[in-house]
Amino acid sequence: MKRIGRWVWRAAVAAALILATIIAGAACDARRRLADLKPWHRVVLDDVQAQEMGEPFTFAQYQAREQKLFADLRRFESTIAPEDRTPVNRYNAGSLSHPLSAGRDWNQSYETTPAQITGGALLVHGLTDSPYSMRAIAGVLSDSGIYSLALRMPGHGALPSGLTRATYEDWIAAVRMGVRHVKSKIPDGAPIILVGYSNGGALVTRYALEAIVRDDLPRPSKLILISPMIGVSPAAILARLISRLGVVPYFEKANWLDVYPEYNPFKYVSFPANAGYQSARVTNAVQEGLDRAAAAGRLDRLPPILTFQSIVDATVSTPAVVHTLYDRIPANGSELVLFDVNHFAGVDPFMRASERSLVGQLFDAKARPYRRVLVTNAARDTRNVMAEIIAPNAESASRVELGLAWPPQVFSLTHVALPFPPDDPLYGIEGPGLDAGLIPRGRLSPRGEKDVLAINSESLMRLNSNPFFAVMAERIRIWLIPAKDSIQ
Repeated sequence: MKRIGRWVWRAAVAAALILATIIAGAACDARRRLADLKPWHRVVLDDVQAQEMGEPFTFAQYQAREQKLFADLRRFESTIAPEDRTPVNRYNAGSLSHPLSAGRDWNQSYETTPAQITGGALLVHGLTDSPYSMRAIAGVLSDSGIYSLALRMPGHGALPSGLTRATYEDWIAAVRMGVRHVKSKIPDGAPIILVGYSNGGALVTRYALEAIVRDDLPRPSKLILISPMIGVSPAAILARLISRLGVVPYFEKANWLDVYPEYNPFKYVSFPANAGYQSARVTNAVQEGLDRAAAAGRLDRLPPILTFQSIVDATVSTPAVVHTLYDRIPANGSELVLFDVNHFAGVDPFMRASERSLVGQLFDAKARPYRRVLVTNAARDTRNVMAEIIAPNAESASRVELGLAWPPQVFSLTHVALPFPPDDPLYGIEGPGLDAGLIPRGRLSPRGEKDVLAINSESLMRLNSNPFFAVMAERIRIWLIPAKDSIQ
């Protein structure tokens, strides 16, 4: 036994030394690899925190804190150095990337109120994102009489340094407060809908799982998830450990996974390690909540879920959306809409086998308790798309022509594209361009010499809007009013 104990001790010491070596090596790599930090990476403004947002904390109080935050941000902008006053720095007042160039700072929370309110929705944006990403969805909901609150999550919208401090607890407390506010704005008994994009999708799912066991929380009637972050890489935990060295000035860059110029007015481009760690905590909470609900026989209390997801997604796990979530929920009217790759583009041979096989796994002859919709090429020799629909518990698919087509030279959707229509002023592939006062990121497709651009050219080449947003809008309207369903 003593010999076994010595071996266990030695193995533990060896593992600790290996881990310490990895952490120190990664911190050194961050110091070498990442660009120099700017004031917006170091200065942390005062934002609302979880301990402040317990009941009866109201949205009016939240807005008051938010207004102070953005007043502090405007003062910060007046202090940036002359060399940082570039035409594309979002913190340079008057630049093409400054949020107010859009005529309104969409980084802040906002409400959308239809003439006649038939229900309410809380809209939660994604990680490093802002309420701007919820504009088009809020419009779709308003057309159906749904009041909506697009809520800025703590740590977002101002300086990326805010995400070095923000926590999962801050975000879920904000969601609870937002749901209380939505409930107060709609008629008694009217449905409450939760809409979440990316990390916001995980947050609203986590709230829904909490609400089925807590009588003091208003229960949502339906969920709408867009590229939901149901599964992320375990590397987020390691990144958190590496960032612990960030308190040492020599290793301050260890707090960051990416450091880039902040040229996007409504989304951080730099990415703190803490943000990835907190997002991993959210997804773990979702998975644990699903496990507990399944063990207690409560999954049938979850509301119906409508999800939009690209088959290929470099940010979240599409298989996790399918297997961790949809394969576990009962027959309750849920629906999964998947956007296939553009087979006409000829990229199929270059795709990973696991991603090529996912469509076949989902659209086989096996019946499932939820509706499946696949937006895909009408034929291999055309850019035109159709919808393949398999009704709940059915085994065969019907086909519906959509009157839409893949844009030339686009081979897939992306994680960041889904909530933005093609004519979005900033991200749209058919947007109005500089006439809207913003750099038309969605229309940029840089081709030329390497190492010329001051920003990541790969991110500029990523599709930023959804050519099939009309499909999303129709499915949302139909799903809200099942009697009008024209796609069976």
